[in-house]
Amino acid sequence: MTSSPGANARQATASGPGLTQALAAYVAQPQFGSDYPRAAALARTGIVDAYAAAMAGVAEPVTRIAQAYARKHAAQGGDLAPDWCGGGLLPVAQAAFVNGAASHALDYDDVALSGHPSTALAPAILAQAHAQGASGDDCLRAYIVGYEVWAELASRESDPYHIKGWHPTAVFGTVAATAAVCHLRGLDAEVVARALAISASMASGLVANFGTMTKPMHSGRVGALAFEAVELAVLGLTAAADALEHHAGFLAAISPAGRVDRESPLRTGRPPRILATGLSIKKYPVCYSGHRIIDAAIDLATAADLDPAQVRRVTVGLGRPQISMLRNAAPVTALEAKFSAQFAVASALTRRKVGLAELDDDFVNEPGMHELYGKVEIEAVDKPDPEDSAFALYDTVAIETTDGRVLESGEIRYARGHAHLPLSDADQRVKFLDCLDVWRRQGGEQGGMPDAEVLYERLENLAQWDNVQTLFKM
Repeated sequence: MTSSPGANARQATASGPGLTQALAAYVAQPQFGSDYPRAAALARTGIVDAYAAAMAGVAEPVTRIAQAYARKHAAQGGDLAPDWCGGGLLPVAQAAFVNGAASHALDYDDVALSGHPSTALAPAILAQAHAQGASGDDCLRAYIVGYEVWAELASRESDPYHIKGWHPTAVFGTVAATAAVCHLRGLDAEVVARALAISASMASGLVANFGTMTKPMHSGRVGALAFEAVELAVLGLTAAADALEHHAGFLAAISPAGRVDRESPLRTGRPPRILATGLSIKKYPVCYSGHRIIDAAIDLATAADLDPAQVRRVTVGLGRPQISMLRNAAPVTALEAKFSAQFAVASALTRRKVGLAELDDDFVNEPGMHELYGKVEIEAVDKPDPEDSAFALYDTVAIETTDGRVLESGEIRYARGHAHLPLSDADQRVKFLDCLDVWRRQGGEQGGMPDAEVLYERLENLAQWDNVQTLFKM
């Protein structure tokens, strides 16, 4: 005997809604309150940054592979959305896949909640919004909803997911993107609950794959899986009404040590949680775990006018989850270098910067760089950041020179670009234009698109855009 799609949901509500049902009700009818304008401004920043990072990643091998895969598997008919990097239209799930992979290809996208919210949310949201002719404000509201679901789930765990091997962008991002798409489509709470439960069974992503093309593929799959989960739920696929909070459900299954809070009532509401945790915009196109030590190494080397040949040893203090992510002690490719504390320090000392130009295989393998890699020692800082368990409370850098000096950074609490130490509007604009310039130099065609300056202004004014189908057109 088969049950109707809503049977599980009705069973759960007999004794009051659990977390899955409560989140579904929120997604279907969120309340933002008077703080919405500030939350929307942050959501817009995330969407703009994700788009810029994707355009800079146009020539990366993972982007090309994702495009080839998407075109091969693109079904005929159905809703379509733009492939940002390659032009043309793809089915919405495939467009989200390509654009998500591209936006994470350079590891230049924003950071929050132990992961990368915008690379998970923006591609799916803009794909669905294009398919239905939604407004820019609709997109911002969907972003806030997706972020809120991610924040609610992540806030229930005190142990770092990265140590266990989970990539939060892939795990939480899949559920969050599903929530965002559901909200954009205006689905009722019963369908939303099934979609969230279905997506929870799809969510996965391993830290072991950091430093390979599979990591940015995680972000692409987030959007594609969100569309699958939503479509299956709309068609009537059943799923557990308590899939998120059940003792054998999502939160328990991914919990590093089983200390996750599955019982507390839903805390989602007003003000939007994005206002508390914000978004950290990357200044450097490498793993965020190394940003504080890059800032420190650049500052120390600049102040002392230090030549790399004068360096005897560098001691870096990092949290254990960060050490786990920065796993490549002697990188030989630019992709490996993105996840290397040794490269972060060596580039900072050698060029006083870590930019897109430094993410080059030849530079990574220069003899002087490899010599510096061997001089970098890592020590664990066993003081977790109460705001984000993926990081230590602070990082440190100490440089011993050949003439006996010791240059010390002290405790570095926030990287430049962190939500509590944000980049200026001018710096964010420069990053966007730089990324679009990379796209153009890598063979991107302006075609029917507006130029970078016009496009930036349009995205900055996304809330006033009536139909995102015209956003990228002349």
